[in-house]
Amino acid sequence: MVVRTHTSTETEEQIALKRNRLVLEQARAVGLLGEAKDTRLSGRVPAGLIEAAKKRAHVSSDTELLELALSRLALEDDFGARLVRRKGSIPADIDLAI
Repeated sequence: MVVRTHTSTETEEQIALKRNRLVLEQARAVGLLGEAKDTRLSGRVPAGLIEAAKKRAHVSSDTELLELALSRLALEDDFGARLVRRKGSIPADIDLAI
């Protein structure tokens, strides 16, 4: 995956759409998304939560929102948790040359 910094001319929407596309491409590449949509998901959540999430993600349909949110969750790495687990693993007397 190539990471690029955004230019000042890119809008928040353009950045979100690029990020969304990359997440969905990665989900497809690992087999999480395909042609068949064979499961229905339903639940009751506050309308304000849905609208805020759609606005933030720049998507218009519930299906787009669910695919994106579930893909992000499924692909999320555990870097934060691993970093926290390492706390105290470097000796205090090590010279970091800072």
